[in-house]
Amino acid sequence: MSRKKLSARVAAALTVLVAVGGGVYFAQSSSAVTPVSSSASDVTTSAAKDRVTLGTTYKGIATYYDADGTGACSFARSSTLMVAALNTADYQGSLMCGAYVKVTAANGKSITVKIVDLCPGSCKSRQLDLSKQAFDKLAPGKGQINVTWKLLSPKLTSPVRYVYKDGSTQWWCGVQVRNHRNPIRTIEFKTASGWFKLTRRDYNYFESSTGKGCGNTIRITDVNGNRLIDKGIKISTSVQKGAKQLPAA
Repeated sequence: MSRKKLSARVAAALTVLVAVGGGVYFAQSSSAVTPVSSSASDVTTSAAKDRVTLGTTYKGIATYYDADGTGACSFARSSTLMVAALNTADYQGSLMCGAYVKVTAANGKSITVKIVDLCPGSCKSRQLDLSKQAFDKLAPGKGQINVTWKLLSPKLTSPVRYVYKDGSTQWWCGVQVRNHRNPIRTIEFKTASGWFKLTRRDYNYFESSTGKGCGNTIRITDVNGNRLIDKGIKISTSVQKGAKQLPAA
């Protein structure tokens, strides 16, 4: 079985099947960025349990697969294929989805790729499965190479974006952040009783199982503790822009 087909099966297994619904809205949004500390204890919300951290260089191997930008992270097809799949341990329940990493080969060549997929059981700890296009920039003609890699906080000129999952309503919804500078740790909705934290899923959506807060103000927190608040993000499968980008690490 090809790596692409296997990846598609993994993504399908991680995706909750729900009925298609929701309208299309175009909303204005406003943002504010403030630092915050996180004390949550589960595997994706505790900094102490992060498998990948800024400022650390990791040693591993790189392979390649037939990528198109989609995969376990539930992103859309990409016009640029500088992307990669990450091994199960470092994927960490989708925490690394959308993260940018710099990969350097033994010959000194380096590239930057975005994590868009999960490389399942056959991939070892610290292994990256690069798109063929990305791999060829490091070692064309090879099949596997030793690399070092590290998490980046790149400069992004456009703001973060949000998209609600197909089937999202006022009774259940899933929301995803895209185009974020740093990995996203938590998403919260503003409610009458305060901020409500959503449940993270392996397929890179955050869910409100009862619909609590859906279609209201969104607050995201990155792995560095920075918070960004966006208002006017409606329940919609259209991609909606926030007003700002997360700050540099």
